[in-house]
Amino acid sequence: MLEPRFAATVLTLFPEAFPGPLGVSLVGSARGKGVWALQTLDIRDFSRHKHRSVDDTPAGGGPGMVLRPDVVAAALDAVPADGRPRILMTARGRPFDQARARELAAGPGVVLVCGRFEGLDERVVEARGLEELSVGDAVLAGGESAAIVLIEACVRLLPGVMGEPASAVEESFEGGLLEHPHYTRPRVWEGREIPEVLLSGDHAKIAAWRRAQAEEITRARRPDLWARASARQKT
Repeated sequence: MLEPRFAATVLTLFPEAFPGPLGVSLVGSARGKGVWALQTLDIRDFSRHKHRSVDDTPAGGGPGMVLRPDVVAAALDAVPADGRPRILMTARGRPFDQARARELAAGPGVVLVCGRFEGLDERVVEARGLEELSVGDAVLAGGESAAIVLIEACVRLLPGVMGEPASAVEESFEGGLLEHPHYTRPRVWEGREIPEVLLSGDHAKIAAWRRAQAEEITRARRPDLWARASARQKT
């Protein structure tokens, strides 16, 4: 089997959540072929408490529980220091985007910490230099789903994973725009027709139409992206 091009190690309280969607379709097939590797570490295995406790009450009071720094640090320290970024999946993190996915996919892999409860003791974040990333402006019950999102976004960019490399060129966020609409047979469905330009065979007109649609959709749905794209066009 080939040496994995990308290795993902996930520290979690719920290793049974993996591989989940990462085990199916092109991403799962690539893992089966050894293109990338997935390892999970159960954070509870690093607890010295007789009941494998991993959390405690928040300092200063308040609801919920916080993951203990000694337990999480022990789990992190069990992972070899091989140059992979160490990332905490958290709602307060910097937004994870396509640009960061490309950066990570170009490297050896990632070490991901999945938060739970009220979060992780801040001292671990500081002491172990964790990068904090978020997959959206919503709070999840834990970081496992977010970790799956990050891994899939990276793995699909690895050479040989996607069936058609060119399909990544016109995707959402490539070039700073959302993706244009797609159509296929039948030509008429429930009275709705495929736009005539897509049936014209004129590749220049099709490209122009797709670009115009991408701009219109981006302007309407993501004014933040449109503002950045417009600024780049003016420079």
